[in-house]
Amino acid sequence: MNIRTINTNGIEIAYVTSSDKLINDVQSALDLLATVSYRADSNHIIINKSEVCDEFFDLITRLAGEVLQKFINYQTKIAIIGDFSSYSSKSLKDFIYESNDGKDIFFLPNEDLAIEKLSKS
Repeated sequence: MNIRTINTNGIEIAYVTSSDKLINDVQSALDLLATVSYRADSNHIIINKSEVCDEFFDLITRLAGEVLQKFINYQTKIAIIGDFSSYSSKSLKDFIYESNDGKDIFFLPNEDLAIEKLSKS
């Protein structure tokens, strides 16, 4: 796991990259939170969609809700970046839309938009 820190508007944003999946289940999400908090002293995270398991994007598994609730509980904002247009689920599209309309969780196409959203909070 590599962590690059970006300071924008006085907010430390951790851009985390890995060749492995970073979020496979609730425990791996908690491990990500703890690692970023310890190594980068940040509660703003950017990760790539490719680092999140496919089950996360299948809302029937409830994994997305459980994982993202942990981010809310630990007052950590996250932006998952990538192309989400391949998903056909109306529920997932609605979930992404509602998340992007909020202040804590974002599904965005690129790093620049993620930095912009996370630096406003």
